[in-house]
Amino acid sequence: MTPGAPRPGDRQKVFGRRRRKGLDLVDGRFFDHFMDPRNVGRIEDPDGTGVAGDPSCGDWLLVTIRVARGSIDDIRFLCRGCSSAIATSSAMTELAGGKSLEEALAITAFDIEAAVGGLTKEKKHCSLLGEEALKNAIADYLARREKGRLSP
Repeated sequence: MTPGAPRPGDRQKVFGRRRRKGLDLVDGRFFDHFMDPRNVGRIEDPDGTGVAGDPSCGDWLLVTIRVARGSIDDIRFLCRGCSSAIATSSAMTELAGGKSLEEALAITAFDIEAAVGGLTKEKKHCSLLGEEALKNAIADYLARREKGRLSP
């Protein structure tokens, strides 16, 4: 046995303590959205598409929506990014789903951040991705409708 290495009976003590310290820093809502993200994917032939990205870290987010009777009937996302980008994207889709377009446009990065229990200063830009991509998807829908490509 290597000197200083944990013994088989110490495994729980060593790994349990490390894991617990890391999880104490993460709100349960954040961890839930990261480990089990909702609405992942892409809507085929969407009514609106929005993209947002952060060149400083390489994160990007694609949001597709389907609109019915003035409300977001379906919303999906694809994300390339860190755990914060994934968790906030998932939370954003839950906040926007079923909302009227006006209600969805009112969703802010602060609302998204609050939905995951907060973010560190370095990760606040992730909630901005969600706000921007959602607003871009709604703007795309409105532009398509204005051009007569979609029925109201």
